[in-house]
Amino acid sequence: MEQRISNATKRFIEQRPNRKFWLWQTGFWLFVSMTSFFTLTLWYGPYSWPHILHIVLQATFGLVLSLVLYVTFMGMWDKSILYRSLVGLASVMLVSFVWTLSRLQIFLWLTADPNGWEQLGGWHFASIFIFLCWTGLFHGIRYYDLLQTEHIIMLQAESDAREEQIKRMKAQSVARDAQLKMLRYQLNPHFLCNTLNAINSLVEARESDKAQSMTVQLSKFLRHSLDNNPDTKISLENEVKALNLYLEIEKTRFEDRLKLDFNIETEARLALVPSLLLQPIIENSMKHAIAKSETGGTISLHAKVFEGQLILQLSDTGSGNKIGKSKVQSSNGRGVGLRNTDERLKALYQHNYHVGINILPSGGLKTTITLPCEYHTDQHPVTFLATEHLA
Repeated sequence: MEQRISNATKRFIEQRPNRKFWLWQTGFWLFVSMTSFFTLTLWYGPYSWPHILHIVLQATFGLVLSLVLYVTFMGMWDKSILYRSLVGLASVMLVSFVWTLSRLQIFLWLTADPNGWEQLGGWHFASIFIFLCWTGLFHGIRYYDLLQTEHIIMLQAESDAREEQIKRMKAQSVARDAQLKMLRYQLNPHFLCNTLNAINSLVEARESDKAQSMTVQLSKFLRHSLDNNPDTKISLENEVKALNLYLEIEKTRFEDRLKLDFNIETEARLALVPSLLLQPIIENSMKHAIAKSETGGTISLHAKVFEGQLILQLSDTGSGNKIGKSKVQSSNGRGVGLRNTDERLKALYQHNYHVGINILPSGGLKTTITLPCEYHTDQHPVTFLATEHLA
């Protein structure tokens, strides 16, 4: 019941803000009237109708005079505290004196008390005390309203800032997704072109079975590439299985010239890596090592977990020609794939990763990627078949 009354009062005030002023004004002077009746009229007697009428009239006139104080206080609200204190005190003394004279005169008219003016000092003291209480109540409510207004403004500003931050985060997320997709698919056109040329060569050589098999493999790889978001993290085991889709195509092209050496430690199999992280690096090895070597070569992948870090080492045996560090980092060499991988990892891990490049004595390239070792909390170990399949 009390809650319903409180809610109804709140709605009543919110509809028109000035209603709050009249509510506390009426309540204050009603309180003064009730206090005067119970502590003075009933105590000293007699409590006849003239005395009751006097209480009502003095409260009404006091309410009118408090409006004068209200206008005065609001008019000098922006002044200094010293100015407001001096002028406010003088206004209270003046208004209380006027109220004392008026209510005492009304009392004499109604009761014909011959000794009324002798009580002027006591009546004036009570008037000063009442208007000082009114002044304190006014300033208390005024500062409370200002505090509430500032609080609402602060909450609105925080809400706007939070909404702006959410919008900015969404924009950054969209931009990051676009960046990741661009980086991931930048090498795909070259791979697709080579694969389609290989299929065309098989068709011209009337090897329809191999051409059909290679087309199916290409379809599976492209489907997997399109179905997985670039910022999605999957287990290394599933990443290697996806890599098989790509390598099956390349094995059809290079046959016995392509050899694979995969060694994935058990602890690293369920560690999470970005989807299709390894494919651009392997594609670089296919393009710059296996394809350029008459005898082909070997691509190696070793993975292990050490001190909470997932360490991926990818290497190839090279094309038989020595390469320099500058050519590795150039845009005409292997730099595109390595740079894309580095930028993609930076977008996902900020600075909590490392990519190292080393040139092997054979002329091949060794790429070492170090990532934080992460696992799905609800994922359980499964049988790992990628090494046996690629051996």
